[in-house]
Amino acid sequence: MRTVLDLKPLITLTKEDFYQLCQVNPEVSLELSRNGELIIMSPVGGESGNQEANLIADVIIWNRKTQLGCVFSSSTIFNLPGGGSRSPDVSWVKREKWEALTVDERKKFPPICPDFVIELRSPSVCAAFRRNRLKPLQEKMKEYLDCGLRLGWLINPQDKTVEIYRPQKPVEILTLPISLSGEDVLPGFNLLI
Repeated sequence: MRTVLDLKPLITLTKEDFYQLCQVNPEVSLELSRNGELIIMSPVGGESGNQEANLIADVIIWNRKTQLGCVFSSSTIFNLPGGGSRSPDVSWVKREKWEALTVDERKKFPPICPDFVIELRSPSVCAAFRRNRLKPLQEKMKEYLDCGLRLGWLINPQDKTVEIYRPQKPVEILTLPISLSGEDVLPGFNLLI
């Protein structure tokens, strides 16, 4: 579940304001949409947390072998260029891109878009929220694409599908279980879902 607060009628949060807000409220998971909406993210349940951890582990194992970049957890917020401040469930940044950042930029919310992200749709116990949980994730994936994402997977266990996002291509929807390729973004990476 997520709660969206439209702050625009009252204030506009800068990236630094948002960073400070997160620092003084570390117990709250927050995101900022590219439209200036403050998004409060609820914690996930055990099954979703386990799925997310396994996805992160799979990307980490591949990355340790290839040494091509850096892997980040869902606690990492990226200040997307021309976009919001978002925290994908799993993200990966090409090493050269990461190393081009200053030490200060790496310590705060990095001002880059990941090259690869995975978003995992979590189940909701409330039927009213279940119907509305996919659209915000699809919008978030499009926001990543607009900011430079090279490959993204929206995994939807409830509908047994995966949506694959690539620049300048229509979204590809596959039915689970499947094997997903990291293509030329994560060469040699394959994930069996």
